[in-house]
Amino acid sequence: MIHEDDELVAFKDINPQAPVHFLIVPKKHFNDHFNLEEKDSALIGRAHLLANKLAKEMNLGNDGFRLVINCKERAGQTVNHLHVHVLGGRDFHWPPG
Repeated sequence: MIHEDDELVAFKDINPQAPVHFLIVPKKHFNDHFNLEEKDSALIGRAHLLANKLAKEMNLGNDGFRLVINCKERAGQTVNHLHVHVLGGRDFHWPPG
């Protein structure tokens, strides 16, 4: 666990795809991105701000990082709970796969 508050947790990915790879997970359950509603916008905004804070703490401030939210199985979602991947510490290319 690298962060926990009343609404969000963050922890290192068990199958990292980059030197820095952690997840930000809301404690409120959403199956996927499609389950978000207008009332959830502040929570999702906080998740993005937490990504910035933790990325800076992990020395990614100069080189940058990638945020990934997979939505549905065909897009790579393997866990039915919305989460944000934060990846950094290496070069990334586009398109991603």
